[in-house]
Amino acid sequence: MALSFRVGRGILSTLSPPIPQAHEWANAYKATPARPLLNMSQGVPGIPPPPELQRALGAAAASQESFGYTVPEGDLSMRNALAAEMKHIYGNSCDVTSSDIALTTGCNLAFVASIMALTDAGDEVILPVPWYFNHQMTLSMLGLETVCLRTYPEDGFQPSIERCEKLITPKTRAIALVTPNNPTGSIYSAELLAQFVKLATDKGVALIIDETYRDFITSGEPPHALFASDAWRRTVVHCYSFSKAYCIPGHRLGAIVAAPEFLTHVKTVLDTVQICPPRVVQLALGPLLPSLRDFVAETARAVEHRHVLFRNALPPSWRLGAQGGYYAFVRHPFKHVAAFDVCKRLATEMGVVTLPSAFFCEQKVGGEVKEVTVEEEDKWIRFSVANINDEKVQKVCERLKESETALGWELEG
Repeated sequence: MALSFRVGRGILSTLSPPIPQAHEWANAYKATPARPLLNMSQGVPGIPPPPELQRALGAAAASQESFGYTVPEGDLSMRNALAAEMKHIYGNSCDVTSSDIALTTGCNLAFVASIMALTDAGDEVILPVPWYFNHQMTLSMLGLETVCLRTYPEDGFQPSIERCEKLITPKTRAIALVTPNNPTGSIYSAELLAQFVKLATDKGVALIIDETYRDFITSGEPPHALFASDAWRRTVVHCYSFSKAYCIPGHRLGAIVAAPEFLTHVKTVLDTVQICPPRVVQLALGPLLPSLRDFVAETARAVEHRHVLFRNALPPSWRLGAQGGYYAFVRHPFKHVAAFDVCKRLATEMGVVTLPSAFFCEQKVGGEVKEVTVEEEDKWIRFSVANINDEKVQKVCERLKESETALGWELEG
């Protein structure tokens, strides 16, 4: 039916969400007991939250306290709990208090609210390519210019300080990083992040760091030392999600950590967009954060084990470009074939659901889709290792090997 009104130009210039496309592919596969669907497309936890958190969520849902509003930045008790947990993650020198924290309805809203508080239509935000698609979609909807900071497989998909500096203009308002990265899995070192903080500070722009997957770094060292002095408040806007580490994506809880002076403006956005973050999950999770550390660490080790298993079982012709957090970024071996076509046939014919790099590397300009390729040829595929078990990881790799002949495409030499 034709509408009698028009929709906004921001929406028309925004790419459609890619996950429904993967679901379409998955639905087209004819699964059998012997060959079930193996879905490595979406970054979702493969296990439920621990029993004590499940019980706490049920009790909180029945609590009279959960029925009312709270302040836009979230309950003080939950913000205090997160500040204490950040000292555990980043070290006792971590200079973050509850005044530096605003809770949000998921980490996506943390990014949206931060960008809305930072920018005006027509401003520029630098994103490493391949990007997390929801970040780029946010910029398009708000009428902002996405400036592409290309990353390369020979660099492990690490963003370059030198290339980034050349992209900064008077219209640049922020640089947005994700580490461990989505989609590539690349983990940015503490040294690299410190260099980006210096660059952003020197240029007078914000540095947004999305650390949704930080709890899956198993080195035993803090991810970085940016919070060790109050200097971080001049430049850093940290975004975090409770969805992955605590296996509660449906409860939608995230956080922004930034200077109180900036959060004053963020709260205006939050009061308008979310009113307040969900209360049930705050009441349930806050008191449990210290006792859930073992669960979080055990889950991270299980995901890391799956990464090792995937790396070792991957057929030799499929090249691993980067790996970390939930994701592995892999170059397929087929000659003159786009990753989109490979992913479609892997899903519909082989029962292996993944996402092509095109979903993380496109812009829509004037209604036309323009691909921003990672390499000269579009070859890269994102695999999520978190949401399937070890046995299924092995089966995925077996089917990738099988696809080299079953799909009928010529392999690269």
